[in-house]
Amino acid sequence: MATQALDVAVDDLALRFRKVRALSRAIAAPLSDADATIQPHPDASPAKWHLAHTSWFFETFVLRDHMSGYRAYDERWGFLFNSYYDGEGERHARPRRGMLSRPSLDDVLAWRDHVDATLESALPGLSEPALRLVELGLNHEEQHQELMLTDILATFAENPLLPAMWDATPAPPAPVPPPVRWIEGKSGIVLTGHAGHGFAFDCESPRHEVLLHPHALADRLVTNGEWQLFMEEGGYASAAHWLSDGWTWVRENRIEAPLYWRRSEGGWERFGLDGSRPVEPGEPVCHISYYEADAFARWAGARLPTEAEWESAADGADAAAGRQLDEAGPVRPLGGASLFGDVWQWTMSAFLPYPGFESASGTVGEYNGKFMSGQMVLKGASCATPRGHSRASYRNFFYPHQRWQFTGLRLARNG
Repeated sequence: MATQALDVAVDDLALRFRKVRALSRAIAAPLSDADATIQPHPDASPAKWHLAHTSWFFETFVLRDHMSGYRAYDERWGFLFNSYYDGEGERHARPRRGMLSRPSLDDVLAWRDHVDATLESALPGLSEPALRLVELGLNHEEQHQELMLTDILATFAENPLLPAMWDATPAPPAPVPPPVRWIEGKSGIVLTGHAGHGFAFDCESPRHEVLLHPHALADRLVTNGEWQLFMEEGGYASAAHWLSDGWTWVRENRIEAPLYWRRSEGGWERFGLDGSRPVEPGEPVCHISYYEADAFARWAGARLPTEAEWESAADGADAAAGRQLDEAGPVRPLGGASLFGDVWQWTMSAFLPYPGFESASGTVGEYNGKFMSGQMVLKGASCATPRGHSRASYRNFFYPHQRWQFTGLRLARNG
C-alpha cells in the first residue's frame, strides 16, 4: 500500500494509466489463447490470469468501492481472479489457474477495455483515497508485467520446440568484464527505508536507523563465466559451500546449473524469451536461487550483501539506469556498471517488517505484510522490470528455492 498522499496531478495519472495498461497488452500481444492459458508450475500464473487479475484490482478496489452505482462486468470473475485477498472471500485455487480455459483471452481483453474506459472517465471526480488506490494499482500492475514475462518464459521453456516469444537479432557478446573491484561501503549508523517522497509500498517504511559494520561491495554482478568456473570446480557437487536446506534442495532436485541452462554438443546454452542461445561468459548469471547465490559467495570467499548495505550504496544512485523494461520486446540481461537493472540481486536479509511497521487498514493492507515470513529480500531491478518502477528502498522478495525470476547476485565482503 502507498505510504503517503498522492503527489501527481490527475492528468498525469491518467496518462500513466493509459501507458501502463497498454504495456500489459503489448507484452501479451504475441500470445495465442493457448499460450496465455498455460500454467507451467504453481509458482507461476497464466498470462491471461495476470491480465485479468490486474483489471479485477482496479474494478474491485477503485470502481466498486469508490464509484457510486458501479456494477461488476461479470460477478462470477471475482472468484477466478482474486489472488490472495482473504477480505474478498473465497477464490479459485492458485495451482489450478491453468485450468481456466474460460473466459477466453479475448473475453479478458474486452473486460480490460471496459475497466479502462470506465476508470478513465471517472478519474476527474475520484476522491484522493481513490486516486491513491489507482496509483497503487499501477505499481501493482507493473509488478505483474514482470511476472508475466517470467511466467511466459517458464511456459515456453516447457515446450520441446523452445519457441522464442520475440524474434531478436543476436546481440554482440557482452565483453568479459575485468576482475571485481571492491567499493568500500558506508559504516556506522545510516538511515534506511523510504524517505517519504513519491510512491512506495508499505513494506518500505518506516525509515529507520541501521548500524553498518565495515564492508565492501563488488563493483559489478557475477557473470556466467565465473559461474561456469564454480560449476567446473564442483560447486554443485560439494556440500562444503551450501546451507543445509540448500544442499537438500540441490540433491532432491538434481540441480547442476542455473535454471534454463541446457547442455548441448557445443557446450552450455540458455533459454530465454529470445529463444535458445549459447551461454555468454560476459553476461550476468541469471535465474539462480538464494541457495545458489549464497553457495557461490561462500565458494568465492565472499558473502551476499545485507539489504541495508546494498541500499546505502544505492542511496542517491539513478534507479532508472541499467537495462530495464522500456517496451514490449526481447528481454535479456547483458550486464553493466549500474547498481540497477539486468537482474535482481539476492541479499542475505530476510523479508521482515521494519521497526514500527503497520499494515494499512482494509483488504489492501494484505498486500505485503502477510508475506513477511520465510522469504529473502532482493534489491535493484531486472531487465524485465518496467523502468521507473524500482528505487533504492524497493524490497522485492522470494522464497530461497525460487529462481524462475530474473535473479542474480553481487558479492560483498567484510571490511
